[in-house]
Amino acid sequence: MQDIEVSIITRSEELPAIASRNFFHSKEFFLILEKTPGCSPYMCLCTDNQGIVKAHILATVFRRGSWVPPYIYSHARIYGEGEYRDAETKDELFGRMLIVLTKYFRRRLCLYIECSNMSTKMFGYKHLRRMGYTPVRWLQVHNSLHSKSPRERLSDKMLRKVEACEKQGTIVREVHDEEELTAFYKILRRYYRFKVQRFIPKIEMFRLMLASERCRIFVTMLNGKVIGGSAVVYTNQDAYLWYVASRRKTYMKYHPYTTTVWHVLNDAHQRGCHHLRFMNAGLPFSKNPEREFILRFGGKPTSTYRWFRSMLPWANRILGMFWGG
Repeated sequence: MQDIEVSIITRSEELPAIASRNFFHSKEFFLILEKTPGCSPYMCLCTDNQGIVKAHILATVFRRGSWVPPYIYSHARIYGEGEYRDAETKDELFGRMLIVLTKYFRRRLCLYIECSNMSTKMFGYKHLRRMGYTPVRWLQVHNSLHSKSPRERLSDKMLRKVEACEKQGTIVREVHDEEELTAFYKILRRYYRFKVQRFIPKIEMFRLMLASERCRIFVTMLNGKVIGGSAVVYTNQDAYLWYVASRRKTYMKYHPYTTTVWHVLNDAHQRGCHHLRFMNAGLPFSKNPEREFILRFGGKPTSTYRWFRSMLPWANRILGMFWGG
């Protein structure tokens, strides 16, 4: 395939027409990221000599910084392997785009690049290894929605907990106004303040997601007060729980986290989604409270890899030593 050109587009007005089924590699998501402070989208394209796009991957660079403690750096994130016009060329084109993206971000001094949510555990293994990425053993969690209802998959203990939550007066609904969105965002920022490996973008991204037909933001309410919420993406006949948070310590007896996740499950089932996929089920420790909690809803854990490539060689060695695949 010598007639394929690989390029990177950084401005939406330069994007060609792209047929995209996957939200995380779509022009729509590119536009959302472009308008979000602290985020920069990079669309990598494989184009033939007739100008037809044969494959594309959308990568995002997040800029992070703080005064206390003082630090500033950027990192790149890729959700999945991208989209391809022809299945038989998928592996080769992924390898070509990975080379171009890795070199591009290395020149821009990204502290690290992360690739996650691949369709299969071994997809792109040889290309990622060749480019210096370290595989970290990971567990992804998804709930099947196409054969049984969410309630039928609950254990007796979890069913009693859900039924108790339903009687306590909490409600979950879509965001109505800016005030509710701001309240949810504050909870989200506070919830992940001291959690490792979790970046929360600026509120502008969530405002733009509200205008998308493929995104929904829910808030969990108690007596008119926001005590939790979630941001969900619907794509490829599945629902992706991207962000979820609650004030579960302040309102412990009302179980806002349980109520929030339970609503997302039922909403996805009612929309006819095949699965609810949790975008982040916690870090890859053998005992992870968040992952154990998610699994109580009847989800299935799947062994996979997340791939990391750091500018710091010793960081790659440490990852490989403790969690490498």
